[in-house]
Amino acid sequence: MKECRVKDICIKGSSNLKQKDVEGKKGLYPVYGASGIISSIDTYHQENEYIAIVKDGSGIGRVSFMPPKSSVIGTMQYILPKEGYDIRYIGYCLQSLGLNKYKQGAAIPHIYFRDYGERNIVVSENINEQRRIVSYLDSSFKLIDEIKNKALKSLTEAKALFQSALAEAMEPKEGWEEKTLGEICLIVGRIGFRGYTRKDIVTNKKDGAITLSPSNIVNGNMCYNNCTYISWFKYNESPEIKIQNGDILIVKTGSSYGKSAFVENLPHKATINPQFVVLKDIKINHKFLSYQLKTKKTYDYINSIVSGSAIPTFSQANLSKMLISLPPLSTQKQIVSRLDKLSSKVRAIEEKYQKMVEECDALKQAMLRDVFE
Repeated sequence: MKECRVKDICIKGSSNLKQKDVEGKKGLYPVYGASGIISSIDTYHQENEYIAIVKDGSGIGRVSFMPPKSSVIGTMQYILPKEGYDIRYIGYCLQSLGLNKYKQGAAIPHIYFRDYGERNIVVSENINEQRRIVSYLDSSFKLIDEIKNKALKSLTEAKALFQSALAEAMEPKEGWEEKTLGEICLIVGRIGFRGYTRKDIVTNKKDGAITLSPSNIVNGNMCYNNCTYISWFKYNESPEIKIQNGDILIVKTGSSYGKSAFVENLPHKATINPQFVVLKDIKINHKFLSYQLKTKKTYDYINSIVSGSAIPTFSQANLSKMLISLPPLSTQKQIVSRLDKLSSKVRAIEEKYQKMVEECDALKQAMLRDVFE
């Protein structure tokens, strides 16, 4: 075993591929982004298996093993072994370091090889010892991933069951009527609001209010972890946008357009960023409308009114014309009661799954530390 720097055992490579330039292409060789395969093209950057690290944006610092004859886009970087080192041994070593601690920048975080490349590590110079360690970690991680996949399968089945129940419950029946969304609620957005800047953010929660963003919608529900707080002055800049329990938020622009959530259990006074519209003064059962907005019928309608390819968006005027099928109020309450019970079961499975994933990932990290520390 010897102590050295990361850059002493591997080298980095860069990609000039942009996601917008490769999307929609159909070649023989895959191109990967932070979330997986983006498309395929007629050439490739790497002949053999390699390591890819997310260096910009979401997922920063994640280390992945990539297949031969493939490429990555420019938000990722290639890592290749120097002579005498096994590629997977280096990959596991990098995974043990927690590279996201080297991130810089707030709006678009990034990491640099010049920083983590100086990190001191202890590694084996014996290639056979490296391969023995790789074999041990490969087999162990395979078993851990099988546990995670079984849990994911249960979660996927539970979500599919809920979607089936939702579709059946919202299928119009005799005695139901149709009204436009604009007839049953007030649709409000932050028209003319330019958003907030770093100077508007406060660290003391008593000095400001929550500003909600699409990232606060998790699995169709509101999540108030990691909220940004803005000054009371900025909060009062648009006095009509005061979020209250019982409101419904819909993302109207960006990649998450159409996502919606029912607001409940607000921990603090809150407002929204410009990506949202808010449904207020709702004249029917609030939760019933919230469930209606999660149906395929709603998603299909919203897709039909979206414009813009770079930044997709829809107008409040077009949203207000969407037709909503409504049973009597007593039936709305019954449907909500059934769906709430089923939804709570799905949430319980989600919580178990998330806990299992966290425990499995923690076990992996413990095994990596045991090998490389």
